[in-house]
Amino acid sequence: MPQFAANLSMLYPELAFLDRFDAAAKDGFQAVEYLFPYDFSKEDIVARLKHNGLQQVLFNGPPGDWAGGERGLACLPGREGEFREGIAKAIDYAVALDCPRIHVMAGLVPEGLAREAAEAVYVENLRWAAAEAAKAGRDVLIEPINTRDIPRFFLNRQDHAHQIVETVGAANLKVQMDLYHCQIVEGDVAMKLRQYLPTGRVGHLQIAGVPERHEPDVGEQNYDYLFGVIDEVSAQCGWQGWVGCEYRPRRGMEPGGTSAGLGWLRDWRQRA
Repeated sequence: MPQFAANLSMLYPELAFLDRFDAAAKDGFQAVEYLFPYDFSKEDIVARLKHNGLQQVLFNGPPGDWAGGERGLACLPGREGEFREGIAKAIDYAVALDCPRIHVMAGLVPEGLAREAAEAVYVENLRWAAAEAAKAGRDVLIEPINTRDIPRFFLNRQDHAHQIVETVGAANLKVQMDLYHCQIVEGDVAMKLRQYLPTGRVGHLQIAGVPERHEPDVGEQNYDYLFGVIDEVSAQCGWQGWVGCEYRPRRGMEPGGTSAGLGWLRDWRQRA
């Protein structure tokens, strides 16, 4: 059975962030991910992880001015110093939280900048970040994101992400494969799982129903089938990554809404 991690930036929205760790553990999750830890002390997060027996498996590096609309700095010329400061901070948190993976968001392509120029900056920033993360025993992940949710985001396709990984050539640089984004941009998700998981370049998976980004049992993707594909391919190639549940519960802020929507997970656990 795939290993599922609760995304605490989206799940349990009715609770304060630190209380979401407790809720995830009560629902049987053994691991968590989220966007950013930086508004909270490392000590407070570590305490919640230890109290609930949870693993921290992923979070994002600092994205720039998130409230102002920035979605990463890695492809932005002239921001290299800020990018490096952010990666250093992320590594510091990753070591404290015993988190093996840091997602580095590519960023939005600036108006008037050629994509080739953005890619050159992106590759050099990733090369530096991967080298720094390797010193601390961490992986750096890059994620293709659909341009409906984030217009002008630099990285959108699986093949491009894997090309970037090969160009950088760092063993600890891998792809974060979100099946929600993949379905919206290119589809053929099952075959892409079969193509890319055996390469060793996929460090993490994420899921959500398409198109509304709710529970995976709602929408156009057959996740029962896809979970079976993940199990099958993992058994063949030895992939042992986590599957992050990065979706918005249909019941939103309703108390207990996230837990009520986990029928898909309970059913899968019973069948496994």
